[in-house]
Amino acid sequence: MVEGTKGSHHKEGSTKMSKHTTPAAGIDTGKHKLDVALHGRKDVLQVDNDDAGHRQLSAWLRRHRVERVGIEASGGYERAVITRLRKDGFIVIRLQPLQVRAYADFRLQRAKNDKIDAVLVAACTAEAKTIREAPDPRLEPFAEHLTFIEQIEEDIVRFKTRREAVRDAKLCRCLDREIVRLKAWRALELKQLTAKLRQHQDLAHRLALAASVDGVGERTALAFIIRAPELGNISREQAAALVGLAPFDDDSAERHGQRQIAGGRGRLRKSVYPRSISKSFG
Repeated sequence: MVEGTKGSHHKEGSTKMSKHTTPAAGIDTGKHKLDVALHGRKDVLQVDNDDAGHRQLSAWLRRHRVERVGIEASGGYERAVITRLRKDGFIVIRLQPLQVRAYADFRLQRAKNDKIDAVLVAACTAEAKTIREAPDPRLEPFAEHLTFIEQIEEDIVRFKTRREAVRDAKLCRCLDREIVRLKAWRALELKQLTAKLRQHQDLAHRLALAASVDGVGERTALAFIIRAPELGNISREQAAALVGLAPFDDDSAERHGQRQIAGGRGRLRKSVYPRSISKSFG
């Protein structure tokens, strides 16, 4: 299942997509350039990955009567163009690199460059049958802020690890001061993020509901609301898989392998998994 939506309005869940009569497009994303291909056609385009290039891309897609556009997640370089294309009314599917690579392996395709990757993404996009609706667009800036907080938390863990190995008193005091500073910074950022989220009545209600569950504090509740907006509209089994806590089968013929948890949304999993770094901030 892949993420996509048409325009900025949506509802959570999944949508069955019939085979398109209009061409699908695929975008290979770079920091400075976007390479674009149309599925089943030789038309290609390269534009700058900036506002002017996004406008040019949108006009080009309209000329070719494209409705569905696929783009591979690329460390955030894809966010601005996704926002623009959705605003312009295109169905945008954000594909995970693992999905695109698996599709290339299935086709026994080893060659790789930006143009070839754009053609491959276009093929994946055309083949997608079920598309998960994109999350509430209000959540993206909250997710960016939460990622920043998580990075501070990771720094706290690193400094604590260094502190355990240091014996020099002066260095210990330096590390202790840095840990105190980072904890205060984390607390301030959490307070600001929570206040911003609570400005939206529906999100504030969801946050309070999540925090009311036994064993779920406000920090974990924030992660659920921001990183798993599907909760409440999916089954318990789907929720466990989404977080990466579902034990998956590993059987073959007479062999019954050990069930293991894996996958899911990495940062959300760290927020809820008992042995995650999130238990080390205090």
